[in-house]
Formats: sequence, C-alpha cells, structure tokens
Amino acid sequence: MAPARVRADDEFAAPDVPVTYRQRNPMREFLVEITTDKIPAGTTAEEIADCRAAEAVRAHELAATGHLARLWRPVGEARSIGIWRATDEAELHEKVLGTLPLHPWMTARVTALEPHPNDPGVAAAARDIRGD
Repeated sequence: MAPARVRADDEFAAPDVPVTYRQRNPMREFLVEITTDKIPAGTTAEEIADCRAAEAVRAHELAATGHLARLWRPVGEARSIGIWRATDEAELHEKVLGTLPLHPWMTARVTALEPHPNDPGVAAAARDIRGD
C-alpha cells in the first residue's frame, strides 16, 4: 500500500506529498496499566472518595485535550488499562499521568505503541486522507 498523501486542501503541505503516521499524529500512543496500590495507611474512606472524584474530573479534562483516548477496567480487577497520548514518554509521565490526583498512590506500567501495518484503524485513516 502506498503511503497516505496530503489532500490538496491541506494548508500545511503541498498536494500529493507523502505523509507519515507520525506527521498526522504528533502525539504518540501508550498502553498504560494503572493499579492504585499505594494508598497510605490511615487514609480515610472520605479522602479516598474525594481523590477518586477529582480523578474522574481530571480524566475528563485529559480526554478533552486528546491525552486520554480509551480506558477500561478488567472484569473483577481493581486496575485500569488505557490508551494514553503524549509527545513522548517523559511528557506522559510528567504532564499527563503526573497530573492525576491518584498519581502518588499509583503504579503505572507503560508500553509505547506504534501502528501495526495490519491495523484496520490506520488503513481507514489512510483511506480518509486519500478520499477513498
């Protein structure tokens, strides 16, 4: 399959110039598994509930800015798995995950992702760019 090309109406590039996935998507994607397993002894149920409520607000803010793409909770488990976006892993830790109210109580396992050539989502995006 030929690389996607910029449409003629793209003001930032000449028409018919190949575009890589990274040029179209400057933020990288990361698979992040989060476990909230460091709650300090003596923390009250009310403090935990307040922190979880603040976490929900912050998650919505990060989703609105494109940093949180998807989030799941495995059935029967007290952890979350999500697709998060940032320009690099340092930004992910410092300016994204580090801003979560539960961050001090979390363990996060981060895996940097890149598109797979057989990913149907990437193929659909290329078709959209080409105008197919």
